[in-house]
Amino acid sequence: MNKFSWYEAKSVEDALDKVNATASDILGKRPNESSVIFKAGGIDLMDLMKEGLVNPGTIVNIKKIPDLDKIEFDEKNGLRIGANVNLATLEGNSLIKDKYLALHLAVGHAGTPQLRNSATLGGNLAQRTRCWYFRSLEHQCFRKGSGTCFAQKGENEFHAIMKNETCASVHSSSVSTALMAFNASVEIATSDGKKRKVRMEEFFVHPEVDSRSENILNSNELITAVVIPAPKAGTKSYYIKQGARESHDWAMADVAVVMEMSGSNCSKAEVVLGAAAPIPIRSKEANGVLTGKSINETVAIAAGEASMKGATPLSGNAYKVPIFKTIVKRAILKSV
Repeated sequence: MNKFSWYEAKSVEDALDKVNATASDILGKRPNESSVIFKAGGIDLMDLMKEGLVNPGTIVNIKKIPDLDKIEFDEKNGLRIGANVNLATLEGNSLIKDKYLALHLAVGHAGTPQLRNSATLGGNLAQRTRCWYFRSLEHQCFRKGSGTCFAQKGENEFHAIMKNETCASVHSSSVSTALMAFNASVEIATSDGKKRKVRMEEFFVHPEVDSRSENILNSNELITAVVIPAPKAGTKSYYIKQGARESHDWAMADVAVVMEMSGSNCSKAEVVLGAAAPIPIRSKEANGVLTGKSINETVAIAAGEASMKGATPLSGNAYKVPIFKTIVKRAILKSV
């Protein structure tokens, strides 16, 4: 790990005034004393630095900025979670457990208890893929600008089974799977003093659009909060993560389901798949099966089957297809 300077940001404006790069901008480049990037919990950044992939000259710590660690809710505007709220705090919030159960479950399955005490919501969304080819200094992969995805013909058992034609990496944030199912938006502050909100689908970027970054953030932008609409009456949700072991592994597959229910009838459904593609994806096929139906096991099985329509598994990860079908079914039935 290279030497670096440290700066404690006093405000969002102060932080944005100092920073001039993202982790994507300096990925794979030689140490440069003039490069300045953000750190919140620092889980992913420290890993990237230890792996020799990112060598910033200065780190701006945003963890102590006031007002980025608040959780606010009202029935009209919904839930607003500051970007610096750590995952342990989210997991222990009774309102989130009561009104946004899928999010509560997703947060509780993110890393170890020690990591959840440090990792922030904003950092969790902005983290880089854990693909071992991307994390290897020896492989100049597609996400590093070479045009070659080594997972296509290499070791790919944990990689993407959908939308994987150019890059088979999967996004590492299980929390984003649940947030997308709740139609959350990401609030972003810019260096000109303005703020904008973008939906989760707009925040994440498929590698075919931008191979060098998983999200839309520029160096003059900072996540300040995540905003989730207030759930309508009768809303039910659930989240399931499948890992290789009953521990704290990265997800082989994870699913979040949110349904607006009237009795046993579903008027609107959101099924989101994580660890299926390079970005979290909404399953329109599964949503179509559920919407307007009375939810039972037969319908849940059909939704699971529909969720894998168009799947293109690689040589070592076809086992993910039946796993996704099963946990989609289970999450639907658990929701009701």
